[in-house]
Amino acid sequence: MTTCNFPPADAGIPALRAAPPRSGLGLKPEHFRTILDTLPELGFFEIHAENYMVDGGPFHHYLTRIRSRYPLSIHGVGLSIGGQDALDEDHLDRLAALVARYEPLLFSEHLAWSSHGEVFLNDLLPAPYDAASLQRVCDHIDRVHERLRRRMLLENPATYVEFAASTMTEGEFISEVVRRTGCGLLLDVNNAYVSCINHGRDPATFIDTLPLAATAQIHLAGFDRDADAAAAGEVLLIDSHGAPVAQAVWALYRSALHRTGAVPTLIERDHDIPAFPVLLAEARRAETLLQAVGAERAEYA
Repeated sequence: MTTCNFPPADAGIPALRAAPPRSGLGLKPEHFRTILDTLPELGFFEIHAENYMVDGGPFHHYLTRIRSRYPLSIHGVGLSIGGQDALDEDHLDRLAALVARYEPLLFSEHLAWSSHGEVFLNDLLPAPYDAASLQRVCDHIDRVHERLRRRMLLENPATYVEFAASTMTEGEFISEVVRRTGCGLLLDVNNAYVSCINHGRDPATFIDTLPLAATAQIHLAGFDRDADAAAAGEVLLIDSHGAPVAQAVWALYRSALHRTGAVPTLIERDHDIPAFPVLLAEARRAETLLQAVGAERAEYA
C-alpha cells in the first residue's frame, strides 16, 4: 500500500495509509447470514460505530465472523466534530475500544454537529464556516487523532440551510482543516450533489474546490426529492440513504474519479434496505468504474 498525497504525520501520529481501491457495502443485520453463506466478492464492509459500542451481543458475533473474511471501515455519526462543546470523552473511549478491537482500514466522521450541552439531536447539522468554527473543528480532529492514534477522514456534509455568517466557502473550510490537521477527505458524492442542488450550485465545480488530493474514500447513496416550503416549493433533495444511487450521482462519481484517482468507494443504504443482490449490483457498478479509471490513469502515466 502507498500513503495518500496530503500532509504528513506529526506529533507521532502515523500517516494515513491508502486502502485498496475497491468497492464496499454498508453492513446491515438483514444481510449477515447471506454474506457469511455466500462470501461475495467485495473490497470491504463499513459499519456505523455507534451500533457496536457495547461489549457483546449478536452484532459483534456476526461482525467478528465477517471481519475475519473482509477488510472493515468504521464510520462515526456521533462525535459532533462541528459542535461548540468539547468532544465527549466517554464516547471517544468507546470509539477507541471499537477501533482497537476491529482494526479497520479507515475511520471517518462528518463535518457536522449533533449535540449541544446535555442535548443530543438525532441529526447531522451544519456548522458555520468561520474562523472560530475552523479552530474548534481542528482542535476536535487533533483530539481524535491523539486518542485513536490514527488519522481520520472528514466527510463533506449534505446541507439544507447555510449560515449567513460564514466567511469562507465549504471547500475553503475543508481544505484548511485538512492542511492544519493532516486528516483525510471522505468525499461523499451524493452529499455534494444534494447540497449543490439545494443551494443552486454546480456540483462538479463544488467538488473541484475540495482538497481532492486528500481523498481516501468515497461514499455513494440515494436521495429523496421533496419541495422546499421556504422557497416557493422549489426542489429540495434529502440525503435519505433510502433509494438507489441516482444517475446524476453516478455521472458525478465518474467525473470525480478522474480527479481523485481510484479510491475505496462505499454504497450506503440505511433505509428501505433491499435484498443483498440489489446492493451488490451497485457495488459492482462502482467497482467497474474504479477499474476503468485505474486503467485509464495507468495508460497515461
